[in-house]
Amino acid sequence: MAFKDKVSALLDEGLSQKPSLFLIDLTITDTYKIIVTLDGDNGVSLQDCIDISRAIEHNLDREEQDFSLEVASAGASTPLKTPRQYKKNIGRKLKVTTATEKIEAELTDANDEFIVLEWKAREPKQVGKGKETVQKKAEIPYSDIKEAIVIITF
Repeated sequence: MAFKDKVSALLDEGLSQKPSLFLIDLTITDTYKIIVTLDGDNGVSLQDCIDISRAIEHNLDREEQDFSLEVASAGASTPLKTPRQYKKNIGRKLKVTTATEKIEAELTDANDEFIVLEWKAREPKQVGKGKETVQKKAEIPYSDIKEAIVIITF
């Protein structure tokens, strides 16, 4: 079994023990540095990272292949990648970049095909002078999203 396949299988087994966690990224460099990035429905604790690290490290033989291992949670400013991450962040404000526009809006829904954003915008009145506040709503397919980042507010 190839090294990457073995690491992937061990990672899947470790994640099966913790169903609230999910994989964002698995990278194995040419120098056998394993980088695992996780997220969780309820966040990722230090203990979660330790448990996943042990699930991988304790089942690999350094005599067979020397490696280094890094297990971390997705940072607050890390772009969202999976539908599960979007679903976890419903109700939060996102900055979404598509090929044609940048939108800062509240994520009101997410499914396996698209997200729904809602925001208020000032637009010229239909009749007369001045502007009025209008409620906007957009369904954006994941394939159209170049980058989406949660906006942290305090």
